[in-house]
Amino acid sequence: MKILIAEDDKTSRIMLESVLKKWGFTLVLACNGKEAWDIMQSKDAPKLAILDWQMPEMNGIEVCQRIREIGTSNPPYLIVLTSKDEKKDIVKALEAGANDFISKPYDAQELRARINVGKRMVKLQFNLSDAYKKLKYEAMHDLLTNIYNRRAIMELLEKEIARGKREKTGLCVGLCDLDHFKKVNDTYGHQIGDEVLIAFTRLVTDKLRLNDHVGRIGGEEFLIVASGSKGLKQDVMFERICEYVRSSEISTEKGSVPITVSIGVARYTGVENSDVLLATADTALYHAKKTGRDSVVYADNI
Repeated sequence: MKILIAEDDKTSRIMLESVLKKWGFTLVLACNGKEAWDIMQSKDAPKLAILDWQMPEMNGIEVCQRIREIGTSNPPYLIVLTSKDEKKDIVKALEAGANDFISKPYDAQELRARINVGKRMVKLQFNLSDAYKKLKYEAMHDLLTNIYNRRAIMELLEKEIARGKREKTGLCVGLCDLDHFKKVNDTYGHQIGDEVLIAFTRLVTDKLRLNDHVGRIGGEEFLIVASGSKGLKQDVMFERICEYVRSSEISTEKGSVPITVSIGVARYTGVENSDVLLATADTALYHAKKTGRDSVVYADNI
């Protein structure tokens, strides 16, 4: 584990460095509060820091306060080391954001015990943060295809509508439906059907641009949110997706499965909400299905 030692007194710093190295820690050293603050802002900053209270340029209490102002789900564990030992000093350090307080001269075994407490807390915090990230990811992604789920893609659409209204940027939505997908399930089984859905999302993702997103909104239906699209007729991305899917047979355990997709596209004009956009795209998708499938229909052309 990497630990920051911020101590302006050279003798004290060397003693701490010697003891902590003996205990197997990797150390980062700072001679004043400004150096400590710069180190704790770095991308790979130590997750445990021992900060002397009295340091030039910035004292340990100020460093604690600044670190606690950084918004993070995985904050470092901070130990303030000082010759101050009155109750008001302890309270001041803890209120500044310190996790622990050790008075000089310190007992080596007590220091080790307190550092070990910090190690456990850092590990616990990391595990909690990691679990939160995983839960957040799972809440936003479809478990089968690993793309956005309905809730996430709709939230993204709402944000893009707000951005389009604010910045006057273009926005298209494409409602995609795999043609005759029930036949795929009936012929090959649902496991192969799942493989087809996964492969389809990969094909679509290959053709998306940097600011485009796709989500599964149910069954074999997918929604593409294409930001920055100025005009439907000039935007050939949806035709490319349709053609790419048509020319790409899906390899499965039961052989190659040919698929096609129908897409209904609606353009945001500055007044529609998400429900209206989806309804408009759905109407265009219905026309694509009705006129033979395996095609793109733009709502403006109906």
